[in-house]
Amino acid sequence: MANPDFEELVETFEFLDDWEDRYRHVIDMGKAMDPLEDALRVPATKVDGCASQVWLVPKIEGDVFTFRGESDAMIVRGLIAVLVALYDNQPVSEIGKIDAAAELGRLGLNDHLSAQRSNGLRAMVERIRETAASAS
Repeated sequence: MANPDFEELVETFEFLDDWEDRYRHVIDMGKAMDPLEDALRVPATKVDGCASQVWLVPKIEGDVFTFRGESDAMIVRGLIAVLVALYDNQPVSEIGKIDAAAELGRLGLNDHLSAQRSNGLRAMVERIRETAASAS
């Protein structure tokens, strides 16, 4: 079962009639995120494989995985917000079990992102999964 925040996002996407509205919603989600402090925008938190500048800062407390992120591109910032909805506050042991491609497919993202954006999204998912796996 996906994170309740992600299920809410899926429901929201079902009400949005066209991709333009969904795209705008993803951007608005990114705008609503708190910015990442400059001190956290360092090479260790930067995600390779993204056309835009992307930083992910994971945090594991006990068995709970959380993360924050930032990008210089509005749509990518929104995609980070989507990933937060999918992965944030999940048990570390569950992160690797989440089928990100299938879950994101429920939003129709696979059909509407450029190849570069799709590659960047995969790179972010991989970073999340690697971080959780190394903490297990």
